Amino acid sequence: MRFVPKWRLRKPAEDAKTVYVSEKYGVRSLHIGSDTVQSSMRISRPNDLELSYTRSMMACLLFQSEPRDVLMVGLGGGSVAKFVRHYIPAARVRVLEIDPQVVAIARQCFLVPADEQRFEVIIGDGAEYMARDDIEADLIMVDGYDAESHVEALATREFYADCHERLNPGGMLVVNLWGGDREFNDVLKRIEEAFPGGTLCLKARKLGNVIALAFRDAPGPQRWSDLRQRAAGLEPLYGGLEFSQFVAGLHDMNRHDEERLYP
Repeated sequence: MRFVPKWRLRKPAEDAKTVYVSEKYGVRSLHIGSDTVQSSMRISRPNDLELSYTRSMMACLLFQSEPRDVLMVGLGGGSVAKFVRHYIPAARVRVLEIDPQVVAIARQCFLVPADEQRFEVIIGDGAEYMARDDIEADLIMVDGYDAESHVEALATREFYADCHERLNPGGMLVVNLWGGDREFNDVLKRIEEAFPGGTLCLKARKLGNVIALAFRDAPGPQRWSDLRQRAAGLEPLYGGLEFSQFVAGLHDMNRHDEERLYP
């Protein structure tokens, strides 16, 4: 496929499900059935995270810095999958993607690697896969959107309960939510009900996306001083991700006092 800098490659108007790619100012983006950007990659830094919401999803590393088994639902352009593979090479990464066309374009245009021992893209239904009792993970990351909204099957009570069951002790669920969705509060409540150990929310720096961080086991109150110290240690390890700003952002939507954050 040929890409033209500073121009968008438009989808055919008659096909609302078309997966297509645009490229502008050195950033390549994936679109699924609309102009909405589903995923982006800066061509000069293909393993880093370009979009603010994908960067915010990695705030989970403040609480679980060394996941060994990462399960993702929703590939998109593969930015989060590539980031984890690159920066946490000891982790096993599995990604569920229901659309074979998305997988093909991610590999052709976004440098998603072929399957190997510690990296696998599975074409299949994420909700059905999560319901299997032979699946386990330390970290589950869900970014399940189609052209219009959050995929319904990836936002049910049953799905979040299955995610809880699939997590190893100390595990976490990370979900990308759209704050403007009329069902946002209902979806967040389902996550909280499935994860009584605690849930935090973090607004992405670009307004709109909200990241839910849910704990399989109650982590207890988190001292701000400890979180800031962890953030300072993580920033040089993970491509300059703004962990200190993530800590500051956790004030906005979560219970806290001057000394502690309460998941």
